[in-house]
Amino acid sequence: MSNSGGTMLAAMIYGVRDLRVEEVAKPEVRHGEVLVKVKAATMCGTDLKIFNRGYVEGVIKLPTAFGHEWAGEVAEVGEGVAWPKRGMRVRAGNSAPCLRCRMCQRGNFNLCEDMLWLWGAYAEYIKVPSRMVLVNMQEIPAHVSFEEAAITEPLACVLRGAEKANVKLGDTVAIIGAGPIGLLHLLVARRLGAERVLVVDLVDERLEFAVGLGADEVVNAGREEAVKRVRELTDGYGADVVIEAIGQPSTWEQAFKMARKGGTVLEFGGCPPNTEIRVGTEMLHYGDLTVVGAFHTTPTHFKRALNLIASATIDVKPLITQKMPLEKIKEAFETLTTSKKDIKIAINP
Repeated sequence: MSNSGGTMLAAMIYGVRDLRVEEVAKPEVRHGEVLVKVKAATMCGTDLKIFNRGYVEGVIKLPTAFGHEWAGEVAEVGEGVAWPKRGMRVRAGNSAPCLRCRMCQRGNFNLCEDMLWLWGAYAEYIKVPSRMVLVNMQEIPAHVSFEEAAITEPLACVLRGAEKANVKLGDTVAIIGAGPIGLLHLLVARRLGAERVLVVDLVDERLEFAVGLGADEVVNAGREEAVKRVRELTDGYGADVVIEAIGQPSTWEQAFKMARKGGTVLEFGGCPPNTEIRVGTEMLHYGDLTVVGAFHTTPTHFKRALNLIASATIDVKPLITQKMPLEKIKEAFETLTTSKKDIKIAINP
């Protein structure tokens, strides 16, 4: 057991919009565990959901430290840890499947019935449990910044979603939402060989950002009828693949109407709890649509995502639009809630 002791600063969330930076006990590492000094933690849509409306009770219980996209430097290692070494630059997933439950045995590691979740990246240090050290921790190459490495988590989720949607060479892909996740889907679709990528959003600044990242056409759904415009841009057919990256029942329903016959709809954005959607049976049946959901990701996709960032196959640097210290984290959340110009803010504890 470590005898480090001491205190550290951490952002604690107590309820909706109730976020406080407090002095808390610095974690002590035990057998198999690793303590990492957080160098960068990036803010994402899930964090905003937790801040603004709460989250799935089975995943996070309040009050708690939170934040889950992070990278840092190993400060201490517990007994029995042969890897990583102290001083190593690392990142770890926010989840580690058990590998032995029925879901894991079927290869559905994202649906593990005994998933270990890790929150607490908005802090000076984060303790990585032994299972996660073994199953879902990677070393960061020297040329990759901590901020870039932190984006491994959302990119891993997007990679798995694109895999389920079966985005292919020559496809026309329509993406609803030009936030961080929608923009990552844009980057991935481009790398998978999509011939055209259309992006729909309500904010001109984000649509301009999407154009800068390679979107062929953008649609402002506040000024145009989005479904009608997407169909016009696809000669009346609709897109081969439609990706919903917002998480609202209305846009989930809209996604069906943007897809061509025989196309695929990926419902990627997580909606508020206890919400439902209405879908026309004729559209599904006679339109021969494939509809898929995609929740979270797997250790394999985490590793793949970091490799894509390290090789610059996926350039995530433009997504980091601002950096702020831990003490200003509430201000950072307010900024992301009200301003649509920022895509991702990196917190540097």
